[in-house]
Amino acid sequence: MPTWPQWYDWELEFNAHLEERMKDRGFDEVDLRIMIETAIGFREDHVHGRWIIDTVHDGCAWEVIVEPLHDEQKLMVVTAYAPD
Repeated sequence: MPTWPQWYDWELEFNAHLEERMKDRGFDEVDLRIMIETAIGFREDHVHGRWIIDTVHDGCAWEVIVEPLHDEQKLMVVTAYAPD
């Protein structure tokens, strides 16, 4: 089990892009919170300041992209998807 950074437990915030994609990709806020709570790992994203959370949804691998907002101590969820 990985050692999670302090921002992992911060309050979640959702951006407009994510809210648009939830319905298209077949998940909702409850599913997303479960994906984050049951994550199996994390790594840096190619976009500076963002992280990829590795998780599972409906038996498939998923990635949740997050950006810690240090000044607000919130974790912005940018998007979530099942990688190809």
